[in-house]
Amino acid sequence: MSDDAQSPTGQTPSPDRYDRLERTPTPGERNSLWHWPEAKTFFQVARNYILTWIVRVSSSLERKNWVLRRLGVTVGDNVAWGLEATPDVFWPERITLGENVIVGYDATILCHEFLQDEYRVGDVVIGDRAMIGAGAVILPGVEIGHDAQVAANSLVTDDVPPETTVAGIPAEPLDRDSEEA
Repeated sequence: MSDDAQSPTGQTPSPDRYDRLERTPTPGERNSLWHWPEAKTFFQVARNYILTWIVRVSSSLERKNWVLRRLGVTVGDNVAWGLEATPDVFWPERITLGENVIVGYDATILCHEFLQDEYRVGDVVIGDRAMIGAGAVILPGVEIGHDAQVAANSLVTDDVPPETTVAGIPAEPLDRDSEEA
């Protein structure tokens, strides 16, 4: 990407999502998931879990958006959050959803990664009118541009430029010319 290129949010991006992640080393023999109580209290995670469950099962889009905002998610106007879709339980406040975003059935937006020797945390920003397909997983630090589309069951490991459709594991841009053939 050139120096004057812009990210999906309109800002000059870092070279990739990994540069936007905050890393916290976790010493000792145990993996980083054992260290989650050092980052969040039990009560924060329990509260987030209960609210996330309400978001996942509620049939009302207005109620879902209201609860997402209580979790700390930045929610634009007219967001449609599908049944069973899951925001990050540990760091939901790091999710930004633009206007008219669609998050499909059973999609997951993660803002953290627990690894062996560290955990990583990063913002996920989804631009206006973007669509996230059913069962898709968005990893921390990813930015999805306006009018972008993520196909069902895709794993999004890198930024998605505006007006681009991605699919697969990992998600890659689709070649529009071959789609029309």
